[in-house]
Amino acid sequence: MINRPEDVLERRVDAALGGGRRTPLDRAATMVLLVGAGSPEAADNAEVSRTARLLWEGRGYAGVETAFLTTAAPDVPAGLERCARLGARRIVVLTGFPADAALEERVAQQAEGWAEARPEVEVRHAPAHDGGGRPEPGDGDGEHDLRHHGDAEVRDGGDDLTDLAVNVRAGTPPPWLRERLAATLDGLAGYPDDRAAHRAVAARHGRPAEEVLLTAGAAEAFVLLARTTRARHAVVVHPQFTEPEAALRDAGHPVHRVVLRAADGFRLDPWAVPESADLVVVGNPTNPTSVLHPAAELARLARPGRTLVVDEAFMDAVPGEPESLAARRDLPGLVVLRSLTKTWGLAGLRVGYVLGDPERVAALRRAQPLWAVSAPGLTAAEACCAPAALAEAEEAARRTTADREHLLRRLAEFDDVEVAGPAHGPFVLLRLPDAASVRARLRDLGFAVRRADTFPGLSPDWLRLAVRDPATTDRLAAALSKALDG
Repeated sequence: MINRPEDVLERRVDAALGGGRRTPLDRAATMVLLVGAGSPEAADNAEVSRTARLLWEGRGYAGVETAFLTTAAPDVPAGLERCARLGARRIVVLTGFPADAALEERVAQQAEGWAEARPEVEVRHAPAHDGGGRPEPGDGDGEHDLRHHGDAEVRDGGDDLTDLAVNVRAGTPPPWLRERLAATLDGLAGYPDDRAAHRAVAARHGRPAEEVLLTAGAAEAFVLLARTTRARHAVVVHPQFTEPEAALRDAGHPVHRVVLRAADGFRLDPWAVPESADLVVVGNPTNPTSVLHPAAELARLARPGRTLVVDEAFMDAVPGEPESLAARRDLPGLVVLRSLTKTWGLAGLRVGYVLGDPERVAALRRAQPLWAVSAPGLTAAEACCAPAALAEAEEAARRTTADREHLLRRLAEFDDVEVAGPAHGPFVLLRLPDAASVRARLRDLGFAVRRADTFPGLSPDWLRLAVRDPATTDRLAAALSKALDG
């Protein structure tokens, strides 16, 4: 089911009332004041009124009124006064969408000022940041640019740079895959037919086709999950790919972060995940740490009533995929995400897929636009699941492992460089003093590397390097020596 704005607001009101399941009496005694930013455009203000009506219908509140911070009327004190005139003795004040920190603070100040003069009316504030309480340490989303990705490092001047910022295998897509994709061009007048691709992906993982959903990259899958989940306590394990958290926040969900520590090798302790979490997102192997979590440890996180999302976008870069959960159909609530981007060099084509139980997959499919994956994308999915392609991917994973070992040996030559590990992905995470300056100097020397401080849990002294062939690594080592010398 789509996670509608009024559903998110309802959860925030419940949290302001004390959490847990509320009785009809609790709601019947509560008036809600929904506050919008206010706009000169009548249509924008009308959307706040529409959301208020949807929030009120069938939910048992005494009423839902609206107010605005600027331009439109009434303002917050006037809105509260109207609620009081309608007989309210308890009012929950909450902001609509978008709700930034400045807006929240102004709403809270105005509500508190009115409440001080009207002690006979109980006024509660339902902030957007965490569903009713204060943010837990590290749970804010303002200190990290969740939308920054490796492609930003090569967007300007990328043709003159050796790309170590984007984790896509060099020299891809291979010639045979290019030919398969080119052959689809004659059929672009027709709508995509995804049946063969779904069957191929299902066969590759030993699952029925109804447990597979092709998506426009793994990023679309995260958006679909965020829009359809009804989770009340979403947990994202960091450091990891930031799109899951960004998608959840965009859909109005508060996000709790479980941040793994460098001192522990960025290894996951299942006990660190709150028991109350009903949605858990974790990467394996994790981007950017390159840590491969044991499948048994991840399986311990699965339980009835919880959705466990495992991002396996880089799993096919691990020889034999020993810790994959993609074929597991016995774990309740398990959802596995895969991508064709990394191994096959298809970032521009946008192809990924979801593996999960039929009910979950059907819900995601209903939320997905029609023909979300192009005909060339579907052809790629089918082709890359063929036995010959899987054998090629396995050989590529073994070469990547050897190339990574060479990179690690060269990095070990530098006393100031600390590498997180053990690494299992097609990239490594390293810490070094004054990393931002080193990154800039490497760029001047012709190498683009990924800043890592946009990943929650990592400070500015971390960088991520993609694994490349030994010759490229040797050139990098020479450049790094110069960059470290300043």
